[in-house]
Amino acid sequence: MTDEFYKAYGSAEDRKLTLMNAVIACGGTGGHLFPGIAVAEVLRDRGHEVMLLVSEKEIDALALSGRASFRFEKLPTVGLPSPFSPAILGFVRRFYESLSLCRSIYRNFKPQVVLGMGGFTSTAPVLAGRMRGVTTFIHESNAVPGKANRLTARMVRAVMLGFKECAPFFPKARTEFTGTPIRTELKPLDRQVVRQKFGLRHDLTTLLVMGGSQGASGINQAMIKSLPFLQGASLQVIHLSGARDERLVADNYRRENVPAYVAAFYHRMEEVYSAADLLVARSGAASLAEFAAFSLPSILIPFPYATDDHQTRNAEIYARAQAAILLKESELSGELLARKIRELIENPEQIQRMAANCSRLAPTDAAGRVVTTMEKYTTHEARL
Repeated sequence: MTDEFYKAYGSAEDRKLTLMNAVIACGGTGGHLFPGIAVAEVLRDRGHEVMLLVSEKEIDALALSGRASFRFEKLPTVGLPSPFSPAILGFVRRFYESLSLCRSIYRNFKPQVVLGMGGFTSTAPVLAGRMRGVTTFIHESNAVPGKANRLTARMVRAVMLGFKECAPFFPKARTEFTGTPIRTELKPLDRQVVRQKFGLRHDLTTLLVMGGSQGASGINQAMIKSLPFLQGASLQVIHLSGARDERLVADNYRRENVPAYVAAFYHRMEEVYSAADLLVARSGAASLAEFAAFSLPSILIPFPYATDDHQTRNAEIYARAQAAILLKESELSGELLARKIRELIENPEQIQRMAANCSRLAPTDAAGRVVTTMEKYTTHEARL
């Protein structure tokens, strides 16, 4: 725990009060999981005990495979179907399975605080915490909250926000702006060293293309269609395509003679971010926080089927700050995407301005802010 925290929130006695058993419910998508892991890292570093509640999905198992020091439990994956769908019965059954499992876990772990990172997979853990009388929170990364967090906000001590613009969606809740946490390993590396690792040149503008954990196919197709218009450009590409399109994407770069490193996935994202000058990507909140941490200007193509079109709302914040260019997938063509890429690589001063604007959108130590908020409220309630 930091000296600043104790100066602000209490005495030596509070050191004992604020050492917590903390539960973070963060399963289901990378946008919930990776910020949750970032918060867990800070909690552990400050001396707290941490348990992660994740889903049964493969992405959760992969993300935790190299993190043996974290305790975690798997919960049934819970996604809300249409209320008129027969699947609603399965939703109710799995939700109550998850709630019952959480209550059993809590009897052994005895948490003082529960944080839900979003989605219905985190609603049951928060509800179980509320039933136990412990301090509960949720974190909403996006500019527009999902249905789960709108519902869960009624039972928490505070809602922590990735974007200030999200606060009006929680008129009856206490809100705290923290930003969206990113993992501790995401730190800039030497650009020349990482480019050499990818077999790329030092003297060419490097474009990173990535689709995120869902919706990569639309970006892959748009980039393939842009390649004939990018021939001869002073450009090289790192393209993370997802497994389904990897061969198709690699074949098209070779055919159009555009130098590229193509992979289905790449788990050391600090390396690809450090190698890039700019990127083409979706606009999930967790990804945007990472782009800001690496000062990466972007061409954002929001996933058009995201709930409440929240990716467009996220992208608009970056576009208004002149940190990104927003292109809607419905209006996208290969020629338009190529033109926007060329305009940027031919104007390095604009890239530098956008990079500076992007860096200003990254709150300092978002994970630390989340943990300090948890400590602040839990300390206050413990003293009452």
